[in-house]
Amino acid sequence: MFSLPNNATIIEVGPRDGLQNEKNAIATDVKLNFIKALQDAGISEMELTSFVSPKWVPQMADAEMIVKSTTKVGRQFVLAPNATGVERAMEASAEAIAVFVGVSNSFNKKNINKNTAEAMARLAPVVAKLKDEGKFVRACISTAFYCPYEGKMEIEDTVALCKIFASWGVDELSVADTIGMANPVESYTLFKRLKKEFPELLLTAHFHDTRKMALANIFAALQAGIDRFDTSTGGLGGCPFAKGATGNVATEDVVHMLESIGIHTGVDIDKICQAAAIVEPFLSKSIDSGQYRLFTQKQK
Repeated sequence: MFSLPNNATIIEVGPRDGLQNEKNAIATDVKLNFIKALQDAGISEMELTSFVSPKWVPQMADAEMIVKSTTKVGRQFVLAPNATGVERAMEASAEAIAVFVGVSNSFNKKNINKNTAEAMARLAPVVAKLKDEGKFVRACISTAFYCPYEGKMEIEDTVALCKIFASWGVDELSVADTIGMANPVESYTLFKRLKKEFPELLLTAHFHDTRKMALANIFAALQAGIDRFDTSTGGLGGCPFAKGATGNVATEDVVHMLESIGIHTGVDIDKICQAAAIVEPFLSKSIDSGQYRLFTQKQK
């Protein structure tokens, strides 16, 4: 009927994207225990933290300590929004850097007070420096499908932004349904196009689960040839600049779906749920993913 991959890579974004908008201050040692448990569960690629201004995102104020105190396992990303963040990340010996720009001008203005073209002009020398230093560069494409201010994005605008990043020599494109409005047809259509345009680049799908469509969108992306997915243990996350956006799709639910249809991830669902249990007591709301509910019921 259709071809699916034998293996898929899970990129865990809970420690950064999942926690960045958490109202409660999470202690550094709790974050480090969470990260260690995720590694023990089989996670080999992870977004650890973000080198943003602590003034704007106080939850990420311990970025240097997180990077320096985490055991190196696989590829570990840190988000750096600008030259200052990149400098801090490199001083902390980060080896893989994620930068981000939204397709939407309005989203970028709300987020970083620059339109898309201005944001890219600012990032160009930053990415060039990172590549000169031999760093792995991940480009995160926000609002690739929909914007909370402008509505539906044109596919050509998303592809055009990806083409600029590709011309800069980035290693990976992480393409995001930032507010969780995409449907499976849109997911398949965009990712099929991106696979055609960028056959040599790592392509990763990043879905939020606002309308409980993330698993369906991941399945559609699989059919389009995508085998890398950003997920967040416990479904943690949200975006301070995307009103109404809920958390990222839950790692444990994605792993369950993939493994149940014969796609190997190398990730242990029970151990992922154990990692979620480490951080849940410190969160402002309880974790409600399907696999986590089943896990906690078994513990009673």
